[in-house]
Amino acid sequence: MNKALAIIAAALLALNASAQAPQAPQPPAQQPQYRVHVTSELVLVNVVARDKKGNLVRDLKKEDFTLLEDGKRQTISTFDFENVDELATAGAAEATISGTAPDGSVLRPADKSATLNARDRRLMLLFFDFSGMEPEEIERCVDAAKKFVQTRMQPADLIALVSLSTNMRIDLDFTDDKTKVLTALSSYASGQGQGFDNGATGSSEGAAETSGAFTADDTDYNTFNADRKLLALQAIMQTLGKISQKKAIIYFSNGISQNGVDNQSALRAATASAVKANVSIYPVDIRGLQAFPPGGEAQNASLHGQSAYNGAAVLNDLNSNAATQDTLSTLASDTGGKAFFDSNDFGAVFSQVQKDSSAYYVLGFTSTNALKDGRFRHLKVQLNRPDLKLDYRSGYYAGRDFEHLNRADREQQIQDEMASELSQTDVAVYAGAAYFRQDDSHYYLSVSLVIPGSQIPFVQAKDRDNATIDVIGEVRADGKFAVGHLRDTVKLAVDSAQQVRRKNVQYNTGFILAPGSYHLKFVVRENQSGRMGSFETDVQIPDLRKTPLRMSSVVLSSQRVPATAKKTSGPHPLVQDQTELVPNITHVFTQDQHLYLQYEVYDAARGKNPAPASANASGANAAPSDANAAANAAANSGANIAGAGANGAANGNANAAPNQGVKTSSEKAPKDSVRVFTSIEFLQGTIKVYESKPIVANEVNAPDRKAVIFQIDLPLAALKPGFYVCQVNVVDDVSGNFAFPRSPILVKEAAQLTPTAAPAGK
Repeated sequence: MNKALAIIAAALLALNASAQAPQAPQPPAQQPQYRVHVTSELVLVNVVARDKKGNLVRDLKKEDFTLLEDGKRQTISTFDFENVDELATAGAAEATISGTAPDGSVLRPADKSATLNARDRRLMLLFFDFSGMEPEEIERCVDAAKKFVQTRMQPADLIALVSLSTNMRIDLDFTDDKTKVLTALSSYASGQGQGFDNGATGSSEGAAETSGAFTADDTDYNTFNADRKLLALQAIMQTLGKISQKKAIIYFSNGISQNGVDNQSALRAATASAVKANVSIYPVDIRGLQAFPPGGEAQNASLHGQSAYNGAAVLNDLNSNAATQDTLSTLASDTGGKAFFDSNDFGAVFSQVQKDSSAYYVLGFTSTNALKDGRFRHLKVQLNRPDLKLDYRSGYYAGRDFEHLNRADREQQIQDEMASELSQTDVAVYAGAAYFRQDDSHYYLSVSLVIPGSQIPFVQAKDRDNATIDVIGEVRADGKFAVGHLRDTVKLAVDSAQQVRRKNVQYNTGFILAPGSYHLKFVVRENQSGRMGSFETDVQIPDLRKTPLRMSSVVLSSQRVPATAKKTSGPHPLVQDQTELVPNITHVFTQDQHLYLQYEVYDAARGKNPAPASANASGANAAPSDANAAANAAANSGANIAGAGANGAANGNANAAPNQGVKTSSEKAPKDSVRVFTSIEFLQGTIKVYESKPIVANEVNAPDRKAVIFQIDLPLAALKPGFYVCQVNVVDDVSGNFAFPRSPILVKEAAQLTPTAAPAGK
């Protein structure tokens, strides 16, 4: 699907008022000057014309075209023809992209004056997404790019290289020097991939036998993983938007999985940015043509369960493969590109890009619709020659003007945005959800929205009245009828605006829902410039009556705040003893912080004469290995274990939180009591870095909900900076049921505090 690029050009005209007879010169301060701001929107539409045989048509004129916007005819003010094939027989390659500008003048501008002369040039950006690739996949896509450069790259081609692993890097700016391109491609190593980006489902059925104690649920690894890839694409679009010519991104990837709480709006933001920047995306699935034998591939271990015999393993592989390709297909179709799947010949993508960019017409017009409503406007291009076929983008997004809207119009705007299928994504919004059982048929769904502080423009006291954020949300059952609504306005403190910009703005809310499938959508608007952002996702609340171990979500946090009276009056599982646990959505912590965990176990089985609390849990790895004993002791020495009913602390040095009803190991547990063991582990790959001693709960501390609540406080000072997997081990020792939920976390180095000057007195 093709869309046009809207470019806003602002011109400043200075007029002097002195048009009378010459007079004596006056001081400059007394000369009145008037400035007239002229703003125009020039919309560009790229059109490729082909005859019945598919050959490019190059002899069309401006009078041959008719352009319609939302059914209304527009005047074509500019007309140009880009003929890239003219450089097919050009001379030797230039040293830089223009012959005069230094390297890095587009993607990494060395100075503001450096520009790219892209007239009659073909711009191709090769984006290598190494974040989820295996070593052989990296070598395969790099070799395909080298082969293209060596054999098929034309003098008109300008190539840039960008890669994404742990961070996005610009490895080469646009150049037509083959030697530079080949050198940059040779620098890619097969060890740059991060295979954990694509996780398992958490079920042992159909999983490979790796001699592990259990099959990990790595679904949490995909939380915001898709966002990271899409935001990387969006950042590239913003840079490429400075060039008016058509651009192509060849995106080498092994798929993008969007599930769990992955943000569907991030995909729309990436496609919208590509439309505005006149960029077409050509995704390439570097896994190539795959076969899914019933017993699994030869390099994999044997499978658990019966999936290998009834075809379920093959069906699961096919569904997983299709899900990862669906997002790539959307990126291609919505930006005017083409996706390449299930093929071991990666050269076809380069041929397609060269074919689509060989010759095209550029039509420019100024819209007769002056409304700044930000809506999508449909375009249609017609020719006076019906025998030709046209390819062009079908529309563009108009600009938006928030300043002149009244209160009713602003409310209607955010309501319309809530109902829109293509919501705005100018403000980055992230969200996380966790469920807690209230009774057998009702669950509390806790939702947290996070807005990066850099998105908030309030930095002056005069903005006090506008220093607010509007939040609107809706929950739909099965994506059809609404079962929950939210509308709120959040007041921000202008006095601490600089603090806000360095941190995040978080909004927490909740809904009472029954088990089932739901679609959540939230729209956030900051009321200074009127920019809006949205987040929407599908959430599944399970019916815990059908699960062996009935357990809530695990909430990770780094902050506890005093709870407001409104939250303490109603059901709120994250509020205990007038203190609210603030969920950490990004799972990013620093070494000087504490990791707070909260989770609940429901309907724990009751048994007689339970073992002493100091005994190790049956089936749980209670003691750390000798190699990690020192690290564990250091981490355990400061661990505070809280939670009513938890019998015993992590070790002799740990202190139970006061007023929590925590029993010591010397107390005798009552008869017919529960016995639930839990412990925390930190893993890096297959290495266990830290494990706490087991905590034992012998009583239900939330009788109205039949819940055993665990609140754990772990200092992170003993952990080195890096990625970890936080694993929660939960064992119901009476019934023999267990669960091992996992969450990825990132521990960063503690920020160095620098002394700041005291504010000047009034």
